[in-house]
Amino acid sequence: MQAQKATANVTGVPALQSAGILAYSAAIKRFDLLERGREQQLAQRWREWRDKSATDELITSHLRLAAKVARGYKGYGLPIADLIAEANLGLVIAASRFEPGRGARFSSYAMWWIKATVHEYILRSWSLVKIGTTAAQKKLFFRLRGEMRKLAGDTAVLTPELAHLIAEKLEVAANDVIEMDSRLHGDLSLNTRVGDGERSAEWEATLVDDAPGADEIVAEHDETTRRSAALRSALEILTERERRVFEARRLSEPPLTLEQLGCELSISSERVRQIDTAAFAKVKRATIQGARTGSDVLVA
Repeated sequence: MQAQKATANVTGVPALQSAGILAYSAAIKRFDLLERGREQQLAQRWREWRDKSATDELITSHLRLAAKVARGYKGYGLPIADLIAEANLGLVIAASRFEPGRGARFSSYAMWWIKATVHEYILRSWSLVKIGTTAAQKKLFFRLRGEMRKLAGDTAVLTPELAHLIAEKLEVAANDVIEMDSRLHGDLSLNTRVGDGERSAEWEATLVDDAPGADEIVAEHDETTRRSAALRSALEILTERERRVFEARRLSEPPLTLEQLGCELSISSERVRQIDTAAFAKVKRATIQGARTGSDVLVA
């Protein structure tokens, strides 16, 4: 019952003020963290019986994780209560989709959904001008300022040389770096006049819609679906130990160290490294083959 009340209050977080946030933080500390076996049991009960009390317990035991992730995005100037609410939404989605038996901890799986929902909220709320429509733009939005500080300090101004350095590091185009830097300086009115004299016009009249067309969206969706299916199939070829090492080293955030996995599996760190390398090679080959097979099927 206590877990259900806490879950029900998740949607009320945005209304909390600073004092309320402190009270909320104290409240969620009452819920104990779960052992791996308990996580698996709860997830199985939800998938087989749609037992809501099971997801309630799974969610409330990880509310502290969601709040911690949300606080990491305070620098974007949005209400911390809203960030926590979005993080909790990601936690709820993760709990409803978590698949037991795959070897991953729920916290590792939930982390992806929590960050995804928070990122989407920030991108929706931060600017009136739509940003973050491509993977490169999203990467720049969340990392550009940090990379500028690393390379040139807090008072850095983006120069062409600095833009090229950041572009190389983040593997994006230099023009994308310059454009995002301009956008991050703040929104401008679409009615702002640009140009001089008779040639001046409102900024709105000079904008070009660079959004992808319907055919591009469908093609990208098909490609993503094909790759995801290929990866899932590739994981099936691994042995239980190979899969455990691969998911812990490649799919978990943060990844487990060689030493941690060695202790868990009662083998040496070097043996873990060998298994990781071999598993990665297997998955890579199978994924490529699966993607090619999928393409052939689609063409046929």
